[in-house]
Amino acid sequence: MPSRRTSLQDDIQFQVLRRLHETPDLSQRMLAKELGISLGSINYCFQALMEKGWLKVQNFSQSGHKLGYVYLLTPSGAAEKSKLTARFLKRKIKEYEALREEIDQLKEEVAPSQSSESAMKSSL
Repeated sequence: MPSRRTSLQDDIQFQVLRRLHETPDLSQRMLAKELGISLGSINYCFQALMEKGWLKVQNFSQSGHKLGYVYLLTPSGAAEKSKLTARFLKRKIKEYEALREEIDQLKEEVAPSQSSESAMKSSL
């Protein structure tokens, strides 16, 4: 079973790959803001994805004085994104089912107390 840290890293990598697939010219700063994590964490993630060969960077000139980047998923990056998506979905379904069970249990706990309160009110 993967550790909580590994799951968190998988989630971040999944979200990064997903967003870059949708918007390749998204800046690291904007992505960090969207995901609610630090710019340093995003940069670390990008470096790791590039080292794994899942992401490549292309420079382009936005204006005469600025340099911009486009982040492209490689074929192996697209394949890994699919695997990460499947793991993410499986984990979220488990979380949903556990939460649903907890809600059902809480409803059962509340139901008897509500019916006893109703009985007390009707007897008055």
